[in-house]
Amino acid sequence: MTTILVIDDEASILHAFRRGFGPPNYALVTASSSAEAVETLRTCTPDVIVLDVHLPDADGLTTFHKLRAADQRRPIVLITGHGTSDLAIEAIKHGAFDYLTKPLELAELRQVIEQAAHAARLMSVKAVMAEVEPGHDEADALIGRCPAMQGVYKAVGRVAATDATALILGESGTGKELVARAVYQHSKRANKPFLAINCAAIPEALLESELFGHEKGAFTSADRKRIGKFEQCTGGTIFLDEVGDMSPLLQTKVLRLLQEQVFERVGGSETVRTDVRLIAATNANLEALVERGRFRTDLYFRLNVFSIKLPPLRDRPGDVELLTEHYVRRFGRELGKPGLRLDADVVPVLERYPWPGNVRELQSVLKQAILHCRTSVLTATDLPAGVALPREVAAGVGGPGVGEPHFGWEEFVRTRIASGTDNLYAEGLTVMEREVLMRVLQHTGGNQVQSARILGITRGTLRNKIRSLNISIGKSVWSDDEQAD
Repeated sequence: MTTILVIDDEASILHAFRRGFGPPNYALVTASSSAEAVETLRTCTPDVIVLDVHLPDADGLTTFHKLRAADQRRPIVLITGHGTSDLAIEAIKHGAFDYLTKPLELAELRQVIEQAAHAARLMSVKAVMAEVEPGHDEADALIGRCPAMQGVYKAVGRVAATDATALILGESGTGKELVARAVYQHSKRANKPFLAINCAAIPEALLESELFGHEKGAFTSADRKRIGKFEQCTGGTIFLDEVGDMSPLLQTKVLRLLQEQVFERVGGSETVRTDVRLIAATNANLEALVERGRFRTDLYFRLNVFSIKLPPLRDRPGDVELLTEHYVRRFGRELGKPGLRLDADVVPVLERYPWPGNVRELQSVLKQAILHCRTSVLTATDLPAGVALPREVAAGVGGPGVGEPHFGWEEFVRTRIASGTDNLYAEGLTVMEREVLMRVLQHTGGNQVQSARILGITRGTLRNKIRSLNISIGKSVWSDDEQAD
């Protein structure tokens, strides 16, 4: 549940928040003055603060600076009226999360608050590195006792206390963001902001503005000045995920920022100075991209000051059992099935599966299994069909190649019927679609442009299906896949 503190003296605004942000997803706390807000914070720890710029006992940014001084990591969303945008922009320069203008639109307000709550969680929830299950449920844990994971823990310890740029490498789903958060939370900037940006999730045309901001009129839709993340997060830490997807122009600007801690907003000539620590991550082979001229050599060396390589789950002997026991306990509690036990046949099945989607896929599989489980014991028949069957195909390293035996449909149908499924048609379509996509990707060496042409779908549709079906391009096709991106 997200706790929101709304500070506004307009009864209509407070009423709108009560209607739009109620249980079970939100807990709403209100204050109608600056003094009341400060007093409320003595007994309440909100995830997000929504603050009106104009209050009866304070104006301008007085209240904002008081709240900011109490905790720089707590996201503050400003509400402004006509003619107060300059104040809001000034606040964002000093670390405010965002601002909205009246009249408020519920859809936009909800989106901004969800983004702010996510940012708050990244900063406040502990990223624990443990050989065994952590002792408290509120932590996000990177669990593993294999030698490769021991090396990850030691690397985090070595780099966290410094201001050095860190580069986290690993396949999708291995926990790169969790490692970045661990580095941040153990650093000397741990009481400052932490912002995460996925370079692959933001359209190229918007990513430069998201990172560096823009001036009003810089492009057609730039109807107001925008402060970018590097300016907003000064003093804190920026996590850039999927840096291999950055355009050449953006690579140049990031390089300059790393070298000099200065930049210009899009469409502006003013040089802006900042102070941020950069943590980057990618599942791409940056060295191969450098050789092809698709990633700047000098930026690669700047990013690769200290690298942390996360192993894929298939290369972590013994950790599948450890992770499974942890997530069954955790998700069992979250999904209303505490005390759920594992049958002896589950772990061997999971250990045979190659996990192309790594830990993220394991989490998804176990959630599905727990939801399908009808008793107090989770068995192999509760697992999704593709994971439970020994002939399942997986993309990348560990999966069967072209020409090997085909998927065992008879065994699939027989096993699912025996499990008592009531969704066989949809399950069969999912397995069929996944196998077709993976075999075409194997045929093209992971080249998504060629694969999309063979399949007769757009590249965007293919990427969405790869994500939704938990397909991961392993080491053997990393290079060709990145060539297609």
